[in-house]
Amino acid sequence: MQFKQRSLINSCFLGAISALMIAPALANTEQPSFEQCKDRFHQRAQKQNYSEDILKIIDNLTPIERVISLDKNQPEFAQSFAQYVKKRVSDYHVNHGRKMLKTHKTLLSDLQKQYGVAPQYIVSFWGLETVFGRHKGKMSTLNSLATLACDQRRSSYFTDELFDLFYLIENKTVDVDQLQGSWAGAMGHMQFMPSALKKYAIDGDKDNKINVWQSEVDALTSAANYLSQIGWQRGERWGREVKLPPEFDFASFEFDKKYPLSKFAQAGVQTAQHKALPQSSMQAELVLPNGHNGHAFLVYNNFDVTMKWNLSKNYALAVGILADKLIGAPGVGSVAQAQPLPFSRTKMEQLQAKLNDMGFKSGKPDGVWGPNSRKAIRAFQLENELVADGFPNQEVFQALQL
Repeated sequence: MQFKQRSLINSCFLGAISALMIAPALANTEQPSFEQCKDRFHQRAQKQNYSEDILKIIDNLTPIERVISLDKNQPEFAQSFAQYVKKRVSDYHVNHGRKMLKTHKTLLSDLQKQYGVAPQYIVSFWGLETVFGRHKGKMSTLNSLATLACDQRRSSYFTDELFDLFYLIENKTVDVDQLQGSWAGAMGHMQFMPSALKKYAIDGDKDNKINVWQSEVDALTSAANYLSQIGWQRGERWGREVKLPPEFDFASFEFDKKYPLSKFAQAGVQTAQHKALPQSSMQAELVLPNGHNGHAFLVYNNFDVTMKWNLSKNYALAVGILADKLIGAPGVGSVAQAQPLPFSRTKMEQLQAKLNDMGFKSGKPDGVWGPNSRKAIRAFQLENELVADGFPNQEVFQALQL
């Protein structure tokens, strides 16, 4: 968004004054106690006219300390691409996933006709989320959500999820006894958050109740509906692995941005089998999950839809790769010798802070290699005549003297 100069000056002045006024208050802000959080939940529930049953549920909420630890060490952001894919696109995932394609062949075919999502993608999501129902989670969904809602980092989001769950309980969509799931409050075969369950869940087996824990039909139907509603494009693939030419011009392609497939073809990018890419206007984004020396992918609209399900490029890549392998495609180049990320979270925070100090805005240092960090690292690489792949490799750390 652009502002006129006068507006910008006024905004900066008022912002500076506000910052000075607010800073002491922020400095004194402390993590609320769980009892204080329960009081907050109580007040909101009463304002929204929830029943005494919900108020009693709030009274009985208890924190789960392990949830915060798990939240801060999510594998999507703590593992390298190769580590992540090796574990989640295993021989078991492929072989059992193919069995599930056969077991649910009629259902999946019907879902494809109705919602436009090919069977291999629905089964791939299932495999990534719970290993086809083997690991649905055993933590109290109510207590997990309450714990996260009391944590200041994303309190608003998880408070809303908690109250969506109250809504589902109040309206008898779910039973309290069912409410077990992941540490983040995700539930059932496909690990729906309460907001997704509230909005997209479907009684697929027509037994007049929605049960995403026990009914595979309900879970798979709800997943197809969800993907369709958030933009899945019928008949389109997720993306593909590609090969970059040795002289690839990184300066001409920004990350987290789409270009016509034909532009990549003209830049010498080929398929993984070293064949020419189609001269197509279809929009594609270049993804290098472990830098220019590792795997390279061109991803399309359905990859973006997958990231609406889980905001992690590693996750979205794994869904696509597993889906391909389920129908006999080769998958990706070897990840057998999977190596960890070449940086720790602490080192990444140091890198982000130093880039910020130098004018390369990477956002608040959080130790996560995300879009802002990619953009900042790429800008630093271009200015210092390094390979501009946006990846925090050792060359970048050395150039920053970290």
